[in-house]
Amino acid sequence: MRKSVAFGGLLLVFAFLLIAAVNLHGFGDPTNTEMDDYFIHNGQRQTGANNIVTSVVFDYRGYDTLGEATVLFTAVSGVLIALRKEGGEE
Repeated sequence: MRKSVAFGGLLLVFAFLLIAAVNLHGFGDPTNTEMDDYFIHNGQRQTGANNIVTSVVFDYRGYDTLGEATVLFTAVSGVLIALRKEGGEE
């Protein structure tokens, strides 16, 4: 019974990955959206940044970037606390 459930789960994961791979866009063939055009045409004027990627990451998505940095800092702090050595051990 366990082997059939495991095989069924593996088959389901394989089917999902196969469907996802078939539906991928071709490399170098992105889907253009209105937001892409908006950032390209207004990014430098609104943010003052010459690099559109920088303007999107730091100006348009600043709170999201701050949240990601907070999560990263918290994860690193947690690992350091978990792996610290006690003061009395030698």
